[in-house]
Formats: sequence, structure tokens, C-alpha cells
Amino acid sequence: MSTSIIDQVIEQLRAMPQPLQRQVLKFARTLFSGQIQGVPGQQLLQFAGAIPREDLQMMQEAIEQDCERIDLNEW
Repeated sequence: MSTSIIDQVIEQLRAMPQPLQRQVLKFARTLFSGQIQGVPGQQLLQFAGAIPREDLQMMQEAIEQDCERIDLNEW
């Protein structure tokens, strides 16, 4: 029989330093309380088209050129 999710979470928590344990607890409480953080998409529509098409193209090109490349000397 596989280990339950609760047991796996507890195992991970035991290995974490206390500040991270507090973060996990805060996150779990937020999930349980049903508090949704963020802004409904409808409110963001006012920003649609705010970035000029040329800038979007430049961002797209930068992403395609630099993403998924590994610099072994970076670390």
C-alpha cells in the first residue's frame, strides 16, 4: 500500500526548517479557508492592448532566443 498524501506531507514538513513549516501552514490555512487572492479576469480587460505590438514581438523573440538554454557556468 502506498503512503498517504498526509503522511508524505508530514514527512516533508519534518525535513523543513521552522520558517518554511510556517509558510506551509499559512498556505494550507489559505487553501482551507477558501480565500481566493487575485483579481478577476474581467477587471484586467482594461489593460488589453496596453503593450505595443512591436514590444510584444521583441519580448517573444527574447523568450525564444534565451529560454530553454542551460548555462553550465551560471552557478
